[in-house]
Amino acid sequence: MDLLNCPTCGKIYVNHFMRDVCNECYQKEETAYDEVYRFLRKRENRAATIETIAEVTGVEVELLYKWLRKGRLHAAQFPNLGYPCDRCGKLIKEGKLCDSCSTGLKEELSQFEKEKERHEELSKVVYYSQDQRKK
Repeated sequence: MDLLNCPTCGKIYVNHFMRDVCNECYQKEETAYDEVYRFLRKRENRAATIETIAEVTGVEVELLYKWLRKGRLHAAQFPNLGYPCDRCGKLIKEGKLCDSCSTGLKEELSQFEKEKERHEELSKVVYYSQDQRKK
C-alpha cells in the first residue's frame, strides 16, 4: 500500500490498487456512475452521445471516458459511446489506438527496423585498399 495524492481533489490517501482516487472522490464517482447508468438504462437514451450524457447528468466527459476505458460502461451496448484514440483523438470502442493509427504505427516500426538492418549491413562491409605509395 502506498500513500498517494488524489488526482481529483489533491488529498493524501492510501492506495488500495482498486481505486485511483481517495475515498470521498470514489463515493462521488459511484454516485455519478449510478446516475449515468440509470440514464442509459432508459431505451430512448441508449443512443446518446458522450456530450449528451455529460450535459444531462452533469458528469464530466473525462470521467465518462475513464469508465469506458476501464470497461464499466460498455461501448458495445451503446452505439454512440466511445473514447478518444491516444494518438489522433478519433472515437474508438476498444484498445488505445484507432485502426488507422495502429496501422500507421506498425508501418513506422517496420520502416525503422528495415533502416536499422540496412545500417547494420553497411557497418559490416569492409573495404581494403592497397597503399600505392612506394616506400
